[in-house]
Amino acid sequence: MIFDFFGRKNLKKKVATPKSAAPIYLTNTLTGEKEEFTPPPIGPVKMYNCGPTVYDTQHIGNLSAFVSASLLRNTLEYNGLEVKQVINITDVGHLTSDADEGEDKMRGALKREGKKPTLENMNELAQKYTAVFREDLEKLHIDTSKIEFPQASKYVDAQIAFIQALHDKGYTYEIKDGVYFDTSLFEGYGALGNIDIEKQKKGARTVVNKEKKHPSDFALWKFSRTIGWDSPWGKGFPGWHIECSAMIRSTLGEQIDIHTGGIEHIGVHHNNEIAQSEAATGKKPLSRFWLHRAHIQLEGEKMAKSEGRVVYLSDIIEKGYSPLAFRYWLLQGHYRTPMNFTWEALDASQKALWRLWKLRATLPKETSEAPDETWQKQFREKINNDIDTAGALAVLWDMTKDNTLEPEVFLATLLDFDRVFMIGIENPDKAVVEQALSATEVPEKIQKLLVEREEAREKKEWARADDIRKDIEKQGFEVKDTEKGPELRKAK
Repeated sequence: MIFDFFGRKNLKKKVATPKSAAPIYLTNTLTGEKEEFTPPPIGPVKMYNCGPTVYDTQHIGNLSAFVSASLLRNTLEYNGLEVKQVINITDVGHLTSDADEGEDKMRGALKREGKKPTLENMNELAQKYTAVFREDLEKLHIDTSKIEFPQASKYVDAQIAFIQALHDKGYTYEIKDGVYFDTSLFEGYGALGNIDIEKQKKGARTVVNKEKKHPSDFALWKFSRTIGWDSPWGKGFPGWHIECSAMIRSTLGEQIDIHTGGIEHIGVHHNNEIAQSEAATGKKPLSRFWLHRAHIQLEGEKMAKSEGRVVYLSDIIEKGYSPLAFRYWLLQGHYRTPMNFTWEALDASQKALWRLWKLRATLPKETSEAPDETWQKQFREKINNDIDTAGALAVLWDMTKDNTLEPEVFLATLLDFDRVFMIGIENPDKAVVEQALSATEVPEKIQKLLVEREEAREKKEWARADDIRKDIEKQGFEVKDTEKGPELRKAK
């Protein structure tokens, strides 16, 4: 599916897969090397993306990881591969410290919203913020209908069975606050990212559970008298790490092809997943590839909800920007390289996106031509090289200077590239009033009014649309409706 500026779905034409796909290379965190990705011999590529803890709205730093995952999926599909994708929803067990200390984030959110800590209220909270998360994904042109979203609290039986299997193999021990995994019994613990376990032991954390045998040991089940489920070890709730392993096994099987997440997951969460999963299966590798998204800073500083230093997708929309301007901004960097978000950079990204939409509006409405193989080959080589979106985007812009391409061939190639980018090139005339906005500097308020007028016109609310036009005229601008969309100019 594709989506326009306002998030509406439109049917997408089928486009032929490249005839001779170049090899796909991905940087594997497990080895630290760029390796060729080969598809599984049977069935789809199995991909698991570490999902959100739904105690609040996800900020753009969180969302960037899922844009990266969607670009990876699009690239695999562009190369003719089938993908089964899972993004988990964590709604219990994720404590304020990733190292199994502090308060459950969901329970803290219930306090924040003045609700009692019950499983019913926790589920209601999870549904609320899961809906917000999925809506944000849709606005960023991530088709959620193609993704499975298992909810941790719905897989408690599977998690208990997983812990029991580890217990039977001798990997667990019980202390006052729960059941723990003994990392000393798993040879090679910390291999992901080459984590220095000895350094961890010397006290990277200020608070350490003194009962644990080793600082790196982690909770499989936490005891709780007030909220939780019954288990062979007593009432409580699963640890954050075991949830992912159990949901992977339940939805994708014992072994998968690609596991992704943010770089903050490498040291603890993902090493713990590997240890418990491979201990349970007799050292079968959990995932062939591990990919990690680098952090996004805000105006040169770390994003921090506690300090109010965050940007949400709703903030971007309220300021008159398309959600796709943020997606375009992400395309200009590499998923493994930190990026610094600024409003100036987003503004430049939106203007570049408008240029593409304007260009699309000058081309035929449809095409039966095949993409140009020369440009397609260049694009494929870039995007297949560790999802080099910046390089692939450069190929697109270079192609716009090629005057030898027939319009229908140019359009076919442009749409072919957008199968990966998903930045709304299919229907720009419905998406935005870009002609006016690219021609002159327009205040944010006018931009927003123009978008509202287009929405009213599409709903045939003519009186409302006319009132908005008059409001725009009062502020010194004129609107002219054309076949290609509304044009905006300063009043004479």
